[in-house]
Amino acid sequence: MGEKQRHYWRAALAFMACVAFLTPPVRAEEITAERLAHSEIEPDNWLTHFGNYEAWAYSALEQINRDNVKTLVPAWSFATGQKGINSTPLVADGVMYLAAPQNQIFALDAATGEMLWTYVREIPSGRTARPTAGLAVGLGLVFFGTVDNHMVALDAANGREVWDVQIEDPKQCGCGPSFAPLLANGKVIVGVRGEVAHRSYINAFDAKTGALAWRWWAIPGPGEPGHETWPEELWELGGASTWYAGSYDPDLNLIYWGVGNPAPMLGGTLPGDKLYTNSLVALDADTGELKWHFQETPSDIFDLDSATEPVLLDHEIDGKMRKLVLHPTKGGYTYILDRETGEFLKAYAHSQTITWTEGLNERGQPINRQTLSHDEETLVCPSVNGSRGAQHSAYSPRTGLWYTTSLESCAMVKLIESAGPREGQFYNSASLVAVLSPKAPPHIAAFDAMSGARKWMFETDLVNGSSLLTTGGDLIFGGDLLGRAWALDAETGDKIWSFNMGSGVTNAPISYAVDGRQYIAIGSGPLSASAGLSTRLWPELAAQIPPTGSSIFVFALPETQP
Repeated sequence: MGEKQRHYWRAALAFMACVAFLTPPVRAEEITAERLAHSEIEPDNWLTHFGNYEAWAYSALEQINRDNVKTLVPAWSFATGQKGINSTPLVADGVMYLAAPQNQIFALDAATGEMLWTYVREIPSGRTARPTAGLAVGLGLVFFGTVDNHMVALDAANGREVWDVQIEDPKQCGCGPSFAPLLANGKVIVGVRGEVAHRSYINAFDAKTGALAWRWWAIPGPGEPGHETWPEELWELGGASTWYAGSYDPDLNLIYWGVGNPAPMLGGTLPGDKLYTNSLVALDADTGELKWHFQETPSDIFDLDSATEPVLLDHEIDGKMRKLVLHPTKGGYTYILDRETGEFLKAYAHSQTITWTEGLNERGQPINRQTLSHDEETLVCPSVNGSRGAQHSAYSPRTGLWYTTSLESCAMVKLIESAGPREGQFYNSASLVAVLSPKAPPHIAAFDAMSGARKWMFETDLVNGSSLLTTGGDLIFGGDLLGRAWALDAETGDKIWSFNMGSGVTNAPISYAVDGRQYIAIGSGPLSASAGLSTRLWPELAAQIPPTGSSIFVFALPETQP
């Protein structure tokens, strides 16, 4: 975003934030497609997983700012009664919707924490998939993916079930719904979560009825473009999980979604680029038709998923405004593409230690990649846990900066003999031992979103498992595995507030307002690979990591005394 555009956004968002605090919230009004598409004009709500369709994780609210954040105090908290919390809460017109990990949804008064209704779906006996991890809200409904791989729609007013459809049998596929669904253009869109031998996809369901509207296969079948890039013995079980939530451009009616690695997780030796693994794809929201793709890592053997969030930006290039998408990956690089055409424009490293490739060429493709051996271990950076994972980034139109985590996690990797893929089963062809980067500590960093220039770096005590939130008060919010919520100065990276919540943080903070008061909500109770990774890398700190809780803490400035 150019300086002129940043100045415009600063003024516009400041005005909208003032309007939000002067205007009482409208309650019980349906969240329409129009409201979702223009969520920036009502910053008192948090209507989507990332706060807006562009995946900015940005709130224009500025009542809480760098000057007064030190006075932030708990306003209320709510315990789910389960273990862990990884879901991003949503707020619509004074109501917070919160998912607990075992098929339970709560509607809470967003100002007081009072429970308005709860929904519990029985978990069937036998093998299930992944914990409930995200929500979508709109059209009078709340949508979520279940532990046993169903999509469910609830009446937002009372929690009554409206429809329930099975995505796929988890006993067969070993998979679950992506971390959050995306509600776009009357459809609930959801991917596949799981590091298993499986042919993954993205599904779209009619939001009102649950009927399957379309399915896009992440691995093309016989006769489809890209099928020739797969070995015949692998494509039906080739992985390509679509782990996380995508973003959406309503003007282009395109959905942007990242795709994970091919099977096996590590060490695959079969030839072929294996489309559309390790790619960013753009799909028509009405039909699921693939409009373009960009494969960042052909035939990945290091588990360097491209499944993380696509961030949508508009920026002036050579005197012309362009619609762009910024896409970070586990492999340590961030790519910038034209989001209308998929044209590669540039890439830069957000990780400080990258060994798996010597760099990228002018087409954004890796140069001289590392190889693996059966005879000795190879240090690979980043590795399975990546420089990035589920902990999403944040972008501020005020500063023009993009804020992201780099775990700086490496591994000693060695090829092993594998029995081959079995449907729904974990499939791997290498051993690994996680190690820290020999050059850089885990950290959070701020980059000029377009140039890639690093502005500051904040070192974290352990690998950072939380997502990030940035606000109009020029703050970055997050939390750590030692149980502390914190705020950084968005301009300098200095920590200026923290609060011990008693259990680690691996979910996404959000901000919203009710009746003129701004709140920051952060979940306490880790559900992430980051927690296990930290205990392996810092065994001396394992005893300091608190037990796993499951609570949402909501903070605000002290109320004005009479």
